[in-house]
Amino acid sequence: MPEASTAAANAPRSLAEALRARDDVALTALLHARPDLLNPVPGDVTQLATRAGTRASVVRALDRLDRFALQTAEALAVAPDPCPYPVLEELLTGSGGEDAAAREALPRALGTLRDQALVWGDDDRLRLVRTARELLAPSAQRPSPTGLGPTVAEATAGMSPTRVQEIVAAAGLPPTHDPVSAVAALTGLFTDPERMSALLDAAPAEAHQVLGRLVWGPPYGEVTPDPAPPVRWLRDRGLLLPASARTVVLPREVALHLRGGLAHRRTEPLAPAVGVHREHRPQLVDANAAGQALAALATVEELVKSWEHAGPLVLRAGGLAVRDLKRTAAALDVPESEAAFWVELAYAAGLLASDGEADERYAPTPAFDDWRDLPPARRWSVLAAAWLPATRTPGLVGEQDPKGRTLSALGPDLDRSAAPEVRRRVLDLVGELPEGGVPDPEAVLERLAWERPARGTSGLRARLARWALHEAEVLGVTGRGALSAFGRALLEHGDAAGLLAPLLPEPVDHVLLQADLTAVAPGPLLRPLAEVLAVLAEVESKGGATVYRFTPGSVRRALDSGQTASDLHAFLAEHSRTPVPQPLAYLIDDVARRHGHLRVGAASSYVRCDDDAMLGEILADRRSAALGLRRLAPTVLAAQADPTALLEGLRAMGYAPAAESGTGDVLVARADAHRTPARSAPVPVPDGPPVPDATLLGAAVRAIRAGDLAATAVRKEPAAASSPGVPGELPRTSAAETLATVQAAALTGSAVWIGYVNADGAASQRVIAPVRVEGGFVTGYDHTADEVRTYALHRITGVAELAEDQV
Repeated sequence: MPEASTAAANAPRSLAEALRARDDVALTALLHARPDLLNPVPGDVTQLATRAGTRASVVRALDRLDRFALQTAEALAVAPDPCPYPVLEELLTGSGGEDAAAREALPRALGTLRDQALVWGDDDRLRLVRTARELLAPSAQRPSPTGLGPTVAEATAGMSPTRVQEIVAAAGLPPTHDPVSAVAALTGLFTDPERMSALLDAAPAEAHQVLGRLVWGPPYGEVTPDPAPPVRWLRDRGLLLPASARTVVLPREVALHLRGGLAHRRTEPLAPAVGVHREHRPQLVDANAAGQALAALATVEELVKSWEHAGPLVLRAGGLAVRDLKRTAAALDVPESEAAFWVELAYAAGLLASDGEADERYAPTPAFDDWRDLPPARRWSVLAAAWLPATRTPGLVGEQDPKGRTLSALGPDLDRSAAPEVRRRVLDLVGELPEGGVPDPEAVLERLAWERPARGTSGLRARLARWALHEAEVLGVTGRGALSAFGRALLEHGDAAGLLAPLLPEPVDHVLLQADLTAVAPGPLLRPLAEVLAVLAEVESKGGATVYRFTPGSVRRALDSGQTASDLHAFLAEHSRTPVPQPLAYLIDDVARRHGHLRVGAASSYVRCDDDAMLGEILADRRSAALGLRRLAPTVLAAQADPTALLEGLRAMGYAPAAESGTGDVLVARADAHRTPARSAPVPVPDGPPVPDATLLGAAVRAIRAGDLAATAVRKEPAAASSPGVPGELPRTSAAETLATVQAAALTGSAVWIGYVNADGAASQRVIAPVRVEGGFVTGYDHTADEVRTYALHRITGVAELAEDQV
């Protein structure tokens, strides 16, 4: 007994005392786990404890608990306060302690709660932080996750003493002299297993059915003014207590007896395993992932290049219009959801941005040109490094925000701060499997749900996880569902170029021309060859080997860009490993022969041709009526349409006109690529305060310890009664006393305790060792700040000497 009394006397009486008893390592772990406590750095341990108990901080800490740690906190919220460890263990393992897994996992879960400063006290007096208890304890407005209701004492609060005595009598208990003892007697009955079992044995069978519907929650049920006999039997004996005029509630003690002492129907002490669902050879995974990576590079480059001449307009509210997203998806030959991903990826990598002009459009940034000059593996690393920490969530595109507005690609409100954490955790779970191992996506989701249960929130984390798995596959971080070797390097080192480069094919400098007017590129082409071929032919199919098709329109496009027929013949002969097919040569010569035979210029516009018979043919064609043509001369037709519309109209009629300048020269129809001014990539939105580094944590712990020393230091009693020296209060001394004390401390090299008010009016307590006092200032080593500082004497409210055993 003396040992127990000593232990109880030494037990912490508050969270502040419990934190003060921690060593620096434990205090550092708390600040690392809950970085919101550092903004700003608490002045002492008391401020730290106060901040750790605020609602916002506690909610954030609860949201980051795993399922069993949260179940432990929920059990403490319905347990007596304080709660002995055996009582808590019974709530989680049952009266008989049958759940061995929960019993073994409880010390870890309780340790997590203690480390997070959500629970304090020794095992004999466990206390849940008051704010956490308020959040997790059951109430009529907010049911407990345990499904338990209020205690007998809480449910009978406000009930008339006569009614309480009636319940006591109906339950077979002797009458008491006051309501408090009556409630205590009723509580004692409901918590006594033997007497409770005897009482329930006497209940009607229908009453057991009523209790069965309420036992696991919700504990509230509606009743009529004249309830059925089984309900009346339960209500008369307090097994159901009135919560309102038409509602009854099952008391917590009754529910726990019926549950066998369990706070939860099902405890989950162990994290669900993520095993190998399928398995592939690692070489096959890497090859597949490398192919996806190469396709990702081609897709992003094609997307950005398609916006360099006339990119889509920026919506007034920001973002990409739905029709522009549809057009982009059609151009890339992907679904709209995937098009949104590529657009957002290019934006996150800083390759796309708005140009900031009056007629604001999206366009490539100068960084796009630098990116294209990088080797393929480095280009992929840039994309992957932008994707991994990105908080913008393209999976939300097309959905509606809380105000009913549709979320658009590149628009606002797409940031979800949890996305990077979920994305990395999903990849870590995949990476924990053996090489080539593919997990079951549902097992991954179950594991994430256990590690971070959604307390009353939507299933956003599950959706983020599904999107992460899909995005990792199309980007090439995974192949066939397994993490690739360069994907592992990306997670571990942030750079995968070294492992990816050998897996990518070298760019080729040739194509294979075929007799059906197609060309096959047996691999990625060198950029100069790819750029010319993209003008001369249309892409017919993509993949490991890209197929291009030559058409009259594509050949005319090449001629419009300033090429001649002889240039095109020479280009194909130089870059084809097969002879140039005769049909392709004929196609080029035929289009070139007709190209520029008609000349279009600005009058409003005109058509000029040396062949007056062809002009007559155009005038006679009914399709030319919309152009408003009339003959001005044997070789000239005037038109009401502008030159661009005239060119398009004549081409639609099957002609191949060329535009000419005011001097009669052929205009080369090659637009200059548009670039935005220099733009930086969007910065991810952090999920709360950033995780502090070791330097900041060390400095914060030193500052808290020093501030605590200043606030709790034992001071000598002053000779005068004007300053009682109460810990935690600013000292009050006269200016003369203050000056004399700090001068004496400077001479003797001792430390003193001062109260100080800065220029902003903020008061603080500090322990300083004065070294110089002159000119109205005192300079000394500040133990609180761990540095030498200077203080104005007129701002010192008072000073006190420290006790002999203090600093």
